[in-house]
Amino acid sequence: MVEAKLWMSDGGAEPQGIALDGELFGGEINKDLLYRTVRMQMMNRRQGTSSTKTRGEVQGGGRKPWRQKGTGRARAGSRRSPIWVGGGTVFGPKPRTYHVKLTKKMKRGALLSALADRAALSRVIVLDKIAWETPKTKQAVSLLERLGVDSTALIVVGTAEWTRAVQKSFSNVPRVKCLGCRGLNVYDILRNDYLVMTQAALDELKERF
Repeated sequence: MVEAKLWMSDGGAEPQGIALDGELFGGEINKDLLYRTVRMQMMNRRQGTSSTKTRGEVQGGGRKPWRQKGTGRARAGSRRSPIWVGGGTVFGPKPRTYHVKLTKKMKRGALLSALADRAALSRVIVLDKIAWETPKTKQAVSLLERLGVDSTALIVVGTAEWTRAVQKSFSNVPRVKCLGCRGLNVYDILRNDYLVMTQAALDELKERF
């Protein structure tokens, strides 16, 4: 059985131990799926817009720079030659797509593996709720200190809790990222040491799977 600590947002009570859903946090860790999914996310972020000109695309170079013989210089047929400054580029990058696809089953398995990995390291923290009316970085820092988060952390809140006040409160905290439950992904889970989830986010995650 996988366990985690449930904290109260008001700070009035001591944390209690709760059992996490075994289907979400108790599965096997498939490192191959984790690698494939992280690679997919990183590749799909690439724009693929780098472009260089070949000698056929560079402007100018229509006439021979000098006659073939008698000058003492090397033979040259065009100023667009790749060996000339300002000439074309050989085998340079061209616009292309780096898009990688994975099946739904693979994505699902990778996300469950990432959740199981954080649970195995006892790095999953559950919070009853986050309901802030005004954005304030100080209250976000105070909450993390109370939870004992001393490293990078991913804060996952429910859709209804994903408000401007919550987003702004965590946006200026270094090494901390806040997401709505719909945006939960493998890369951000593995990139951060702690996974802090609200009860609403947990419930949405169960419905998602």
